[in-house]
Amino acid sequence: MTMTGRIWTWLTVAVVVAGIGIQLPLSAQNEEGFFSTAPERFFNVFAYFTIQSNLLLGGTALVLALWPGRSHGELFKTLRLNGVLCIAVTGIVYHTALAGLDDLSGWAWVANLLLHTVAPVVGVLGWLLFGPRDQTDWRIVGWSIVFPLLWLAFTLIRGAFVHFYPYPFVNVDDHGYGRVLLNCLLVAVLFLALAAGATTLDRRLRHERVS
Repeated sequence: MTMTGRIWTWLTVAVVVAGIGIQLPLSAQNEEGFFSTAPERFFNVFAYFTIQSNLLLGGTALVLALWPGRSHGELFKTLRLNGVLCIAVTGIVYHTALAGLDDLSGWAWVANLLLHTVAPVVGVLGWLLFGPRDQTDWRIVGWSIVFPLLWLAFTLIRGAFVHFYPYPFVNVDDHGYGRVLLNCLLVAVLFLALAAGATTLDRRLRHERVS
């Protein structure tokens, strides 16, 4: 990885740390939130796909920044692809379906901007510009779908008990399981399309670099 790439990777880590670092205390202090206590509101932040996507992106970026020349195994490659794809889905879904639901100001607006806009931009651009290349194939793509499925299963099972759903499109109480599963299927199609595109593009960029 070039020096510019490494600086960009550290920038990605900084964006994620700042976004989550601002969001956690804001959520804990928000007494209008769904949960009644500050610890519940604090830990509930991690139930959001946005936060988990940022953690995947930031965590894998941190590994690349600390050990830029290291050869990584299949687990890391899967998590890296998950980080890039999930943060891309986060940005796309937020700006096409959820942005109009927000009326934010101050630090809440800053956290929202970092988590839903800046992180997707720097994460995807970082992958496109600096790689590393040769980190994905169709086997990795297959494994990458496991994380979104686990998040969905966790969200629906937890929601059945606590009646909290982090996003309107997965709210079973409002829409029923049929509509929610259809919504999630559409997101899954988007995810797989991005995964296929990323794998194809990764091969092309790798070949161009070798040439």
